[in-house]
Amino acid sequence: MTQPPEPGRPPQGDGGAHDPTQVAFGKNPQPPTQPQQPPTQQPPAQSPAPPAAPAPAPAGPGTPPHAQPAAGYGYPQTPPMPNPYLQQPGGQPPQYGYPQPATLPASPPAGQRSEAERKALRAQVAIVVSAVAAIALIIGGGVWYSGSKGDDTGPVAGGGGDGKAGGGGAEKVPSDPSARLLFELEQPKVDKGLQVTVQGSWLTEDAYVKSGSSEITAYDPASGAEKWSIPLPGPVCFASRHVTGDGRTAIVHEPAIPTAETRSTGCSEVTALDLAAGKKLWTKNARTGDRPVRFDNVTVSGTTVAAGSGYGGAAWDLADGGSLWQPKPGDTCNDYGYGGGKALVALRKCTSAAAQMLIQTIDPKKGTVLSEYKMPEGVEYASVVSTDPLVIAADVGRSAGDGSGISDLFSIDAATGELRAKISAPGDTYAGDCDGVTRVEQCANMAVAGDRLYLPTEEHTTGGADAGRTNEVVAFDLATGKAGRKADAGDGWALAPLRADGPDVIAYKRGPYDKGGQVVSIDGTTMKQTVLLQMPNDDKARDVEIEFSPDHQEFLYSAGRLYMSQVYVRDTDQADEKLVVAYGTKG
Repeated sequence: MTQPPEPGRPPQGDGGAHDPTQVAFGKNPQPPTQPQQPPTQQPPAQSPAPPAAPAPAPAGPGTPPHAQPAAGYGYPQTPPMPNPYLQQPGGQPPQYGYPQPATLPASPPAGQRSEAERKALRAQVAIVVSAVAAIALIIGGGVWYSGSKGDDTGPVAGGGGDGKAGGGGAEKVPSDPSARLLFELEQPKVDKGLQVTVQGSWLTEDAYVKSGSSEITAYDPASGAEKWSIPLPGPVCFASRHVTGDGRTAIVHEPAIPTAETRSTGCSEVTALDLAAGKKLWTKNARTGDRPVRFDNVTVSGTTVAAGSGYGGAAWDLADGGSLWQPKPGDTCNDYGYGGGKALVALRKCTSAAAQMLIQTIDPKKGTVLSEYKMPEGVEYASVVSTDPLVIAADVGRSAGDGSGISDLFSIDAATGELRAKISAPGDTYAGDCDGVTRVEQCANMAVAGDRLYLPTEEHTTGGADAGRTNEVVAFDLATGKAGRKADAGDGWALAPLRADGPDVIAYKRGPYDKGGQVVSIDGTTMKQTVLLQMPNDDKARDVEIEFSPDHQEFLYSAGRLYMSQVYVRDTDQADEKLVVAYGTKG
């Protein structure tokens, strides 16, 4: 599979991935290598001495313990057990920290690689990506971001109407879908030898907001003129893909700027942001013993901010930062990740090697369990595709074989904890990507809308003498798990779902080498495609476009505008590399 949101609802929802301003998170196209190992986080004195284990990564350990059911809601004090997914070639454990970019074999641009080339490249970097992606990103490509109205419901209109794309989405068909360049943003300067994360992009009613190297900055959505900026003490490690109706969200960041000597200061700080007002609301952390917890992820559900890690999860009130729960001494189970949006879902694991992972829908204010589903044996890690309806992706028995983190998807009744349907999605057939070792809410190349899961196939060769490559998007019924209608990309084109638009799906459509891409709406009933944005077809524009992909970067489309942005920046001599490129329709 190839790769959140960062980032429909029941029966037209996907737990926050339903808003017109959401983006799919992606992975780092040039994964870093050989970072510096941080000091080991010590457990409190009252905990039993843990076995020797690698220290947690700066963006979170990425190696949470194995799971089993546990009474109550609490968190372990022992460091997480080594993650077999993160073992380096030759059986050596990974190292952690902010790394330098890896040197990868030369290959064509992302938009021109064949399926075999992409799979070969992914196979080379999948282990490294899993080990270090938590440091920085993602919507990716995959994770979606939202700028919604009300209780994370978004301004998605129900029912059809004149000019509407598809059968009931909010996005309108422009009179002229031809795209023009709106603006480009330069990458921030990074000290020599460093790579930092710039994860996070959102749309509000009057701004496009993007993470920089150590700040959050808002820009005019049409011109790119700076509107406001919030300084941070260190780089952003993770960003919630959800935004409340009044423009609030949360991030995890480092407490200081990395240097060549100190490549990471740890992803320990949780900050709530008011994107509408352009201000920081509060900054908090959690501690085990005398050290702050290094988080792997962060999400927002209602008025709750929740952050997970291999050392346990913590939650705060979004308005004032009041503590809702923290790691508890002596607890042998923890929440290593959360999914947010309309519901709050915890991925819970315990220290017992024989234990199974639990998917728990929890009360966002109290942390009490409302329902629980026990994942099958052979599931070590999982990802939240959607919380409402509840959809979980997992690599059962590590059978996916392509670094995607997906062999199967589980549709779960959040009210009862019962399995609705299991969808088989083998890695050599389908192209969704979750990379769910620690980045549990950043699946990409998929969308949930109208109680259906939309999943693209891997690219394959078309027939005929001049055979090209193409793929399809298949709709799966979440009640039965059965595949239904499909949308064909067309010869030389490839479809990648970005997000839901009511009952419809917004997708990016990569073109052949000699054509610009498109943003299309896929009708949730007929699977008919409607072009919303046609990218420019000149050589310069195509060269810029192929530098971005929903597999690897953040794509965010709304109201005739497409924003493509990086999730990592590093020291580079390539002056033409951009942080953000934005296009808009002419009509």
